[in-house]
Amino acid sequence: MLAFVARRLAFAVVTVLVAVLISFLLVHASDTTPGAVRLGAGATAADIAAENARLGWDDPLWQQFGRYLGQLVHLDLGTSLIDGRDIESDLAARLPVTASVAVLATLLSGLVGVLLGVAAAVRGGRFAKAITTSSGIALSLPQFWIGVLLVYVLSLQAGLLPATGYVPFTTNPGRWLDSITLPVLALTVGGAAIVARTSAASMREVLGAEHIRTLRATGTPEWRIRYVHALRSAAVPVVAVLGIQFIALFGGSVIIENLFALPGLGQASQAAASSGDFPALVGVVVVATVVVVLVNLLLDLVTAALDPKVRAA
Repeated sequence: MLAFVARRLAFAVVTVLVAVLISFLLVHASDTTPGAVRLGAGATAADIAAENARLGWDDPLWQQFGRYLGQLVHLDLGTSLIDGRDIESDLAARLPVTASVAVLATLLSGLVGVLLGVAAAVRGGRFAKAITTSSGIALSLPQFWIGVLLVYVLSLQAGLLPATGYVPFTTNPGRWLDSITLPVLALTVGGAAIVARTSAASMREVLGAEHIRTLRATGTPEWRIRYVHALRSAAVPVVAVLGIQFIALFGGSVIIENLFALPGLGQASQAAASSGDFPALVGVVVVATVVVVLVNLLLDLVTAALDPKVRAA
């Protein structure tokens, strides 16, 4: 197990370094420069050149990359070219917004999807067909469209929840929950459909396995066979899907955050990209990559705990 963890940690470090390097090179492949972004459209070419030199933009790439890695070691993401704000503090305030929506949507998707999938596998017949059909419809609906529909029904028509905005948990837990409910529901529809299909297929396969037939032959109660032995074996692909879903939700939060006016990482990345704020954009990439790598590592450990064969792979 220790060797397995060591391999995954080494892979995680390499992944972060590669992501930082690619982002760094893409920034330098851009047509604009940090001097032009900081000074604005009215700056002269001489002023821009002087600002670029002051910022170290003209230094060799390997020196610039080395300096940036040194900053990352000290948890320093730099300052914004637009307003000079501390990027580390800004992203630290935005990270809980994106993380809370992604985590709650993943958990709710897992709960609803597993319940529907297991029920479809156990009951079969028309109920299973209904779950398969409805999940296919849910998967075909864009998250943006689902969000707009939820705003119209639950906010504009019913007046149950706020349409946009975000209230920090520390300010008011009740209003915080209200402010993220619609985004979470919008992300849960498609996620629950994927989990339902995965858990149903996995559960059907496990229920037909030889060890399950042996348990039935020995007189083990059916509920124990289904919800203890079979569900544990069927959980491996479901856990993998949930991990991938969280990564997708966390990394692809731009549309939902802009739709519901959530001050998260997705909104920050769009603002940085549109304004040419290179340090802020790379900072978002670094933070998102670290989170994704940590989630992947946790997913590997959980999968290894559920399936010993994974540890030996």
